Amino acid sequence: MVVKGLEFRIDRRSGVAAYQQIVQQTKQALRLGVLGPGDQLPTAKSVAQTSAVNPNTTLKAYRELEREGLVEARPGLGTFVSQSLARPQAPVDSLLRGELESWMDRAREAGLEQDDVTALVTSVMEERYAGTGPAAADHAGPTGPVGPAGTTTPAGTTASAGTTTPAGTTASAGTAGTTETTGTTGTRGHA
Repeated sequence: MVVKGLEFRIDRRSGVAAYQQIVQQTKQALRLGVLGPGDQLPTAKSVAQTSAVNPNTTLKAYRELEREGLVEARPGLGTFVSQSLARPQAPVDSLLRGELESWMDRAREAGLEQDDVTALVTSVMEERYAGTGPAAADHAGPTGPVGPAGTTTPAGTTASAGTTTPAGTTASAGTAGTTETTGTTGTRGHA
């Protein structure tokens, strides 16, 4: 089944390569259940027409997805989803989505634009999901210093850019990344 209405949106100002945007958007559709095993992805030609990207860009994205085992190319037929990333729906998903929708409504009413919301959500997400494993949220709360790229700081977090500073101050970020202040709890560098 060809998924109708699946259209890739390429943001040329984002600094992210077009093929990577296609990969990310496909994975998002897989996580949300928009795409499932057996679904056919849009052809490179149709993506070129709707998104104004070179067909080779789409094919590069599809090859990346194929290397990850998420899709399979069938010569003469197209590219098909072979694996879903969607979790089984749980009541907590619906509850969390409802809370997120309410939060987004409040953010919009407060005058935040989409880029502001994206920056805020990304900052908090990076803070909470730093590290690896299910316990990362427990260890990624307010931490403090930011260390040199790739090192572990005294607070136990891995820094991607900046210099070691006392908690609550901003480290300078060279060309390796940027540093954001995450409220009054400290700073965090990211690539």
